[in-house]
Amino acid sequence: MPTDEDGGSAMIGSNGTVSEISAPPSLDAVADLAPVHDRDRPVWLALGEDGTISRWDLTAGNHEAVGATTVPAEPDHEPWNGHQLRRRLHASHDGKFAAVVNDYGRFGEVVDLRTGEVTLALDNQGDEEETVPFSLEFAQSRGRCVVIHRTAWNRLDVSDAETGALLTDRSLPPFANAEAAPEHYLDYFHGALYVSPDGKRILDDGWIWHPIGIPAVWDLGQWIEGNVWESEDGPSRVDLCDRADYWDHAMTWIDSIRVAVEGLGDDDIDMRPGARIFDTSRTGRSEPPEKPTAVELLSFEGPTGHSFSDGTHLFSCGDTDLSIWDPAEGKLLGTVPGFSPAHYHPGARQFLQLADGVIRLWTA
Repeated sequence: MPTDEDGGSAMIGSNGTVSEISAPPSLDAVADLAPVHDRDRPVWLALGEDGTISRWDLTAGNHEAVGATTVPAEPDHEPWNGHQLRRRLHASHDGKFAAVVNDYGRFGEVVDLRTGEVTLALDNQGDEEETVPFSLEFAQSRGRCVVIHRTAWNRLDVSDAETGALLTDRSLPPFANAEAAPEHYLDYFHGALYVSPDGKRILDDGWIWHPIGIPAVWDLGQWIEGNVWESEDGPSRVDLCDRADYWDHAMTWIDSIRVAVEGLGDDDIDMRPGARIFDTSRTGRSEPPEKPTAVELLSFEGPTGHSFSDGTHLFSCGDTDLSIWDPAEGKLLGTVPGFSPAHYHPGARQFLQLADGVIRLWTA
């Protein structure tokens, strides 16, 4: 039973118990999972270690192979700061497309699961790629599925997931050095991406040299349909905070305005477990260079590890427990002991922990 900080029952939770199921014997060893968001039942895409992509309905207990990937393994990769290269699975909102990428690596691809064909080969061109997960997210634009992906250390693009067509074509004139950089030049290493629940904005966990993590948010609609430079210096781009030598840590959208960022402090040496909550619709100005910055609503100690939200609560996954927080007041509402999930299905409100072929589940 989830418990609150005073030892009583937590205020949320359907049945309060963690259940366990075994992966189907015919499903190859699972390397990663991704939820199919537009379902209110727990339907997932599963990536097998052999490259098979399957659709898995946990309620019905069935699965079917719907595609495969042949992304290169990048055997010469050298880990940075303990980050091992690993295959990562992403699913489009409706589960019609999947992307498999090498986090902390260079390559990936988008697969149309209706046909099994690769529609887009991905290459982020390297350059400090070992410092960040492969920047990629699916989104919707005018009824079509699009994929946002890193095509250079300081450039993101948007492509049509079905055709592979580039939707953000742009180029900079040649220049000799950073001092002579033209308008729109971006000195920023793109990191993990997170699309807001309403699909209108994107959060980027990137960093700048000399290494300072600076998560940023901007408007997807303006970028895709209007200003192709929106991700570089568009009027909707807003920084959240800056932390020396600190990026690639937990963050999540609470709703389509508020963002929770893990870590209290301005430097990795002084960082303490906790969360900072930002209102990305309200801005101030930084000193210098006078860039728009999101308003910080509050900060509180405690949250650590993977983070998720159901639109109201903040969930943080430590090494051993799942903790449930009120992000408006910074109050601990409850914990699920002995359960540390790495995956969350927002439609089914289901948390999933995968270990040694056993699936552990808890539903909020």
